[in-house]
Amino acid sequence: MSRHDAVALAARHFDEGGFRAVLQDAVGRATESQTPGQIPALTAYLTDFAAPALRRLGFAPRILDNPDGVHGPFLIAERHEGDGLPTVLIYGHGDTVQNYPEQWRAGLDPLRIVVEGERWYGRGTADNKGQHIVNLGALDAVMRARGGRLGFNAKFLIEMGEEAGSPGLREVCRAEAQALKADVLIASDGPRVSAERPTVFLGSRGGYSFELVVDLRAGGHHSGNWGGLLRNPGTVLASAIASLVDGRGRILAEALRPPAIPEGVRKALSDITVGGDANAPEIDLDWGEPGLSPAERVFGWNSLEVLAFKCGDPEGPLNAVPPSAKATLQLRFVVGTDWQNLLPAIRAHLDAAGFPMVAVRPTRNEMFRATRLPVEDPWVEWALASIAESTGKRPALLPNLGGSLPNDAFSEILGLPTLWVPHSYPACSQHAPDEHLLGPMTREALGLMAGLFWDLGETGPAVIARRRAA
Repeated sequence: MSRHDAVALAARHFDEGGFRAVLQDAVGRATESQTPGQIPALTAYLTDFAAPALRRLGFAPRILDNPDGVHGPFLIAERHEGDGLPTVLIYGHGDTVQNYPEQWRAGLDPLRIVVEGERWYGRGTADNKGQHIVNLGALDAVMRARGGRLGFNAKFLIEMGEEAGSPGLREVCRAEAQALKADVLIASDGPRVSAERPTVFLGSRGGYSFELVVDLRAGGHHSGNWGGLLRNPGTVLASAIASLVDGRGRILAEALRPPAIPEGVRKALSDITVGGDANAPEIDLDWGEPGLSPAERVFGWNSLEVLAFKCGDPEGPLNAVPPSAKATLQLRFVVGTDWQNLLPAIRAHLDAAGFPMVAVRPTRNEMFRATRLPVEDPWVEWALASIAESTGKRPALLPNLGGSLPNDAFSEILGLPTLWVPHSYPACSQHAPDEHLLGPMTREALGLMAGLFWDLGETGPAVIARRRAA
């Protein structure tokens, strides 16, 4: 059988209901990693669903406890066909955010697939159960087309704590570096740039959250008797924030700004359109760094966002100068940003701007590093050509995702070139009630992944040779 047959078999898996049955099995298992006491349920997803699915494809799976002893476990599985063949590492996560069934629209259930037109509703359909189940279905299609062989070696890593910040992932990658050794990572998470356009991204922006706190005195004081005499912490905090980022979203603190956008990145982003899907918000074209396109602002630049701001009692304000104020900010940053010295740099900036009374401290949230495979890497051209052949479309190339992923575990710890091929779209309601994937896009994704895996066996060795020669 041929490449065409592999792609057709993947589409048939969707058309005949096989994909939906597997997805329902996965979605029907509650795997809320942000909820306490979920370790048995998280473990069961691996032992009762993922491991049997991988065994049916000839993988040898094993389950590892989280090194931190608190969070969800990991699954590592391997299918080895030959020492001289390319080896791919495939990643996914089986945990989800909390279900909150009472918040879903009437007729929907986060643990049940409900199909309405093109939309397939259910928690985890887009993030991330549906995405790694697409890749499992594509592997199966290639094996059937090749008479029971993949034509390459494959390894799978599934974690059960990504929505909790991927605790333990980096430790597992260090401890299991040999078991996870591969030539390339091919994984699926996050959205395409649009539902209609297949997408490849090569890393992700980093994410770093911090707090600014102004704690000036004990207790509030009457605003009539003391207003104009006492520093107002809300005013001080707002002014401190305004010294970091202005009223149009432009970052003012030099240490929080990235280096110039590389020419290769700028070229890749030149044909990327952001937004436009149903439910997507309207972009504010005058917001952010002047002179950049919307795509450059979200994929090639840094953004500083105020996530929360509290001063006094917003629900019941008093006629008093409040004693304190606190804000949580987040920097999304690209490769080249000096994230390791962010807090000292912010401290120095606030001192120089006249705000020594504003304390700076990190939050407890996980920090994600910025990563980006060079757009000139031979794997990039290979992936784009494969997807174009399977779909007849020109895929979008994003040097990095606008959001954050634990890609540094693979690119830095394991030293892998990283290709991410997402199977959701921007308006999928990821992390929200009514999460869904799109049926036609999922059918296309099954086919393009089958083509990609087929090509790995055919032309993967040539790509590896080109990288070694370079």
